[in-house]
Amino acid sequence: MPPTAEPQPPHGGVPDPAGPADPAGATVAAGGRLRRTLSFRDLIVYGLLFIAPMAPVGIFGTLQAKSHGAITLVYVVATIAMAFTAYSYAQMVRVAPQAGSVYTYARVGLGEGAGFVAGWMAMLDYLLIPAVAYLFSGIALHSLVPSVHQWIWTAVAVVVTTLLNLWGVRTAAVVGFLVLAMEIVVLVVFVVAAVWVLATDGAQRGWTVPLTGEGGFSASAVLAAVSVAVLSYLGFDAIAAFAEESAGGSKRVARAVLTCLVVAGVLFAVQTYLAALLAPMSAAELAAKPAEQGDAFYTTANAAAGEWLQKLVAASKAIGAAFAALAGQAAAGRLLFAMARDRRLPGAMSKVDAGSGVPRRALLGAAVVTLVAAVWAARRDDGLDQLSSIVNVGALTAFGLLHASVIGYFWLRKRAAAPKVLSHVVIPLLGLAVVVAVIVEASPTAQVVGGVWLVIGLAVLAVQYARGRRADLPGV
Repeated sequence: MPPTAEPQPPHGGVPDPAGPADPAGATVAAGGRLRRTLSFRDLIVYGLLFIAPMAPVGIFGTLQAKSHGAITLVYVVATIAMAFTAYSYAQMVRVAPQAGSVYTYARVGLGEGAGFVAGWMAMLDYLLIPAVAYLFSGIALHSLVPSVHQWIWTAVAVVVTTLLNLWGVRTAAVVGFLVLAMEIVVLVVFVVAAVWVLATDGAQRGWTVPLTGEGGFSASAVLAAVSVAVLSYLGFDAIAAFAEESAGGSKRVARAVLTCLVVAGVLFAVQTYLAALLAPMSAAELAAKPAEQGDAFYTTANAAAGEWLQKLVAASKAIGAAFAALAGQAAAGRLLFAMARDRRLPGAMSKVDAGSGVPRRALLGAAVVTLVAAVWAARRDDGLDQLSSIVNVGALTAFGLLHASVIGYFWLRKRAAAPKVLSHVVIPLLGLAVVVAVIVEASPTAQVVGGVWLVIGLAVLAVQYARGRRADLPGV
């Protein structure tokens, strides 16, 4: 095998549809194939952009109120919960190094029907999570320039980042790297300022409160907050959507998935711990005043170090959230592209633009849905709460099918010559148990919306089977 060729997946997995890479690292592109141009750094950039180093800023107040003040524990638990999912992604990306992420993995491990359901449920979140990020950007920009309504800022962010995505994956990755560097610098400034204030003026509450809560620990409150906090982590799985565009093969994608999760978990725990110690409003006060929750982190920055830090964090969040949405929109486009290529969505979205090498129509389709959802939410007082309450159930359902796919592929389908109990059964089962627990603790609105979306998806699948639209899956 030539050294630049993509290694074949183990255990009879799915061959890479993108084909072999040329010496320059680009896939021999034709028809519906994507170009293999992304380095390990590019994958990390896309993952951390979608996650966003300061992702807790936008939902800090909401999580403080829901967890009764134990926000740092919420992120520790969420990181552990997502670690099981990241491990299952790492297992399956080696088996099926294709665009489509969990959609492809469920097809390989569980069959066509489960694959469609996984892709359908993930689609709900890949289309709405960027809308939440764009709304964060609009809120932050409106706080800096109040004369311009937040829905206008939100729409501008959608248009600018969509144009970058259409320009090409490499261009978006380069610009994204610069934005990511800026976000990390701002986060470092916040951490230094917070430590200085704590050292000179002390904390507003006990040093263990961010881990134990105010007025007593509540496991149900923490789990309820975890169901929202997982929104901050969904970027790490988006890396898997770029498997066909990774120049280093599936092992590099798996390593990038795990790396992003670890980095994000550390960043989230540190910043929420410091902010919780300095927050001028208690968790009970935030719960009693929902209107104050969206600006809680900015208020904390202002109270701790002054208006300069508040504006710096707001500006960083405005730019960072827009580019988190850029990465999410790109991943959504790849998911739509993969499902269209398999004749599960209109075939027009399976076309790859010859000039930019991106699935242009799929990207535009995702951008239109995201724009409508983001602007609708930006024009409502409760828009952020409405969006953030429903976006996670779809992803959690897809994560559950991902864990089942690992078991299905390595054990039930008897693909592995020597399946490993810990890697292929125990860890996926633990991950599945965590996912189910978080879904149970999700808001009733989220459960209803997720259930309705699932029923619609099953109806679509039934119609497709009735019409005989069954895609072929190489290697299965």
